[in-house]
Amino acid sequence: MSDVRYPFTAIVGMADLRLGLLLNAVSPAVGGVLVRGEKGTAKSTMVRALAGLLPSITTVGDCRFACDPASPDPQCPDGPHDGAPEAARAAHLVELPVGVSEDRIVGSLDLERALAEGVKAYEPGLLAKAHRGVLYIDEVNLLQDHVVDLLLDAAAMGRSYVEREGVSVRHAARFLLVGTMNPEEGELRPQLLDRFGLTVEIAATRDPQERAEVVRRRLGYDADPADFAARFAEEEQALAERITGARELLAKVELTDAALRQITAVCAAFEVDGLRADIVMARTAVALAAWAGRTEVLEEDVRKAAQLALPHRRRRNPFDAPGLDEELLDRTLEEHAQTPEPAGPEQPEGSLDEQQPDPDRDPDGDHDPDGGPDGDGRGPGGGPDGGGGAPDPAGPTAPADTAAPDDGRDPQAPEQGVPAQDHGPAREAAPVAAGEPYRTKLFKVPGTGKGARGRRSPAETDGGHTIRARRPAGALTRLHLSATLQAAAPHQHARGRSGRALELRRDDFREQVREGRESNLVLFVVDASGSMAARQRMTAVKGAVLSLLMDAYQRRDKIGLITFRGSGAELALPPTSSVEVGAARLESLPTGGRTPLAAGLLRAHEVLRVERMRDPHRRPLLVVVTDGRATGARDALAEAGRAAGLLAGRGLASVVLDCESGPVRLGLAGRLAGQLGASAVTLEELRAEGVAALVHSHRGGGPGHRGASASRGTTHRSSTHRSTTTDRKAA
Repeated sequence: MSDVRYPFTAIVGMADLRLGLLLNAVSPAVGGVLVRGEKGTAKSTMVRALAGLLPSITTVGDCRFACDPASPDPQCPDGPHDGAPEAARAAHLVELPVGVSEDRIVGSLDLERALAEGVKAYEPGLLAKAHRGVLYIDEVNLLQDHVVDLLLDAAAMGRSYVEREGVSVRHAARFLLVGTMNPEEGELRPQLLDRFGLTVEIAATRDPQERAEVVRRRLGYDADPADFAARFAEEEQALAERITGARELLAKVELTDAALRQITAVCAAFEVDGLRADIVMARTAVALAAWAGRTEVLEEDVRKAAQLALPHRRRRNPFDAPGLDEELLDRTLEEHAQTPEPAGPEQPEGSLDEQQPDPDRDPDGDHDPDGGPDGDGRGPGGGPDGGGGAPDPAGPTAPADTAAPDDGRDPQAPEQGVPAQDHGPAREAAPVAAGEPYRTKLFKVPGTGKGARGRRSPAETDGGHTIRARRPAGALTRLHLSATLQAAAPHQHARGRSGRALELRRDDFREQVREGRESNLVLFVVDASGSMAARQRMTAVKGAVLSLLMDAYQRRDKIGLITFRGSGAELALPPTSSVEVGAARLESLPTGGRTPLAAGLLRAHEVLRVERMRDPHRRPLLVVVTDGRATGARDALAEAGRAAGLLAGRGLASVVLDCESGPVRLGLAGRLAGQLGASAVTLEELRAEGVAALVHSHRGGGPGHRGASASRGTTHRSSTHRSTTTDRKAA
């Protein structure tokens, strides 16, 4: 790979992304930019190219934390810097790997030396290296939540803190934050999305001429990077000078009261949570004015700031797509125009009152999951060449983005060919809508795991409460002080202790073992056969699965979806962190055909086998959604029983969601649960609010609430699981 960066000015299109990055280069206080888009759209290339445009910085020569000689950090661990030599260098671009640890980010403190020698042996982390530069997080949605929280806290406060057992180190950490993500691989939580100042949605152009130019330039760069970069050297220099000029102009830009009223009115009209959006919009509008060479914020700056700062703050639930209602934005800006008509008799009083209910509370604009026709937040104006009033080249791609949920469902809906001999009831039924989601019971994987942090099953984690102490296998990071003192105390006389200080050796140190909760792989195996095709029944089933998907999202789980119908089973959704894609697959799920239950279970066995090799620490939870019927072969039920036994032999945690309805019930789902060693739960019992009543009924010794021919052991296990779940939910 060449050391010559691809020129920023050589990138074709991507006007909104270009502008979002440049605004953060002008004013890092905007809060960074999150780039959302499909793979292969030059996200990483543009971020790396931006670093080459940033002005060089002057640092204290021997300072590992890039202190500015004009205003050094008084808390710098390498300080004080009186009389230290100065050095000039380019701003650093620090790239954060997906599997990065907390110590690698904030730095590591040698606790052994701190306790035994009384010195702060601190090794700076990536935040220190990124100070006064660019911190680039590729695939930010794949990082663990606590790592993202840590990064965003540092970006917001401009300072990094390291606290280890009473030993504290802090230093400045101000940087331009850029994150990229592919939404198909999972969304960020709304709380984390809100911490990014701006968000830009990008997609590859569909214009053949633009695509050809992209390929032409890339081939030219690959053939001779130095010659290609030289062709754009003048444009790069001009852009770098413009960034420097806009930075100098920034402090002179006036945000008038009229512009501020427009900003707050827009945020109120879109019902965004909190006030961070108002602050970010104000900073963005000021940066836009400085970038355009103006000293006053105009309405066009407010409009473009809204398009960049609000779409990702509009999500109301995990299945909503980020978006912005352009009509509501236009009406709100018009009503609160910076140069309003003079108030007086010539303006009817009632006209404004009659118009207010629509823009302030538009149910379509506020709650449309697809975000309206311009759901990606891209609109006219705000190109990188200044002013914000020119048409946005990225604008024509907006309809394609907002249609993505539909495009993602229909072509990829499971095509599960029904055999020619299947007639009548076996005919495929049109997909039905899912019922409203609700809060569900908590299902956990028994035992203690070692998976990634989450909110479902018990596990040894970096956080949580301390359960015991152990000798550290590597560097000491979480000192267990009392256990360390207990280990060292018996040897003090032999070591010749003479004063109050303890004589410590490496073998004395103990670290904490903490128990928190982990995320799991929740694999859904859904019966989509003809026996499930009754419209009301399938609506209830889809609503139940959608509720479990919502629960998986909140608990940070990965999910997968297998459907079985007709002649076999299909992996409709490979294991992923994108619950949104799972909801889309579920919505388009057709029904009809026979019930190859054994095929669905065997497919689950194969998927879990592969996932165990890919991610051995992530424990699975199997959720089988069925009425327990099996058809398609003479001994279909026996085949299903053998497949269930194969899964049970792995010690797999499973739940059977019993979808059987009607006055006459065969109890086949309960039988399947017994074969899997699983809990059996009906649709009615799935709701969290109904759990307490069921537990009280069970403890009261009332008549058997299952009333089916399932084994008593299965019924008892399900009831015990319910009481445990109720206790956890109540807590």
